[in-house]
Amino acid sequence: MTIRVLVVDDQMMVREGFSVLLNAMPDIEVVGEAVNGREAVERVRELAPDVVLMDIRMPELNGLDATREIVAAGGRTKVLVLTTFDLDEYVYQALRAGASGFLLKDASARQLADGVRVVAAGEALLAPSVTRRLITEFSKLSDEPRSLVTTQSAYGELTERETEVLVLIAQGLSNQEIASRLVVAESTVKTHVSRILVKLGLRDRTQAAVFAYEARLVTPG
Repeated sequence: MTIRVLVVDDQMMVREGFSVLLNAMPDIEVVGEAVNGREAVERVRELAPDVVLMDIRMPELNGLDATREIVAAGGRTKVLVLTTFDLDEYVYQALRAGASGFLLKDASARQLADGVRVVAAGEALLAPSVTRRLITEFSKLSDEPRSLVTTQSAYGELTERETEVLVLIAQGLSNQEIASRLVVAESTVKTHVSRILVKLGLRDRTQAAVFAYEARLVTPG
């Protein structure tokens, strides 16, 4: 299936550059562009893309607030945040808002396409070398930090194996890698992930990873 993408950035050259790179891929089609967060929300409503490449700092409505609105709408569209800086506090906030991951603007064409494919497939784009550091660095900036009691109560509902899977998700491992690490079938891992999300009331793997860091189940390596 072709992955339908919406590119959102206030700089024309950036939008056109990403569009050219992605349209060159046989399995990806850029179905639209937006110049700010407000237009992005409207275009998502009109086009229902699979993935939105979302810039953070834009006029009228920034990428963080646009991400919140898109996620709150409850559609199937995934948001992949684009940023110039690998340590941008807004990126952490975007992950908490429901973005499925983030990518640096200097990523190669292959990294960009692979990132879109990963997010479209329902995986979290979590590069351990960057995301783990970012989450740890900016967790203190959370607008609504979880109380330790609430957090412990929530993950206390997980089984020992589910907790183990949650930790591996936070470390950036894919389902296949987790299955290999635990010596179980990949379908078993998918079942564990689904149960974790339901029990914790989370939207996807990215929020599960953020939760694991906030709950101090994982410490930066």
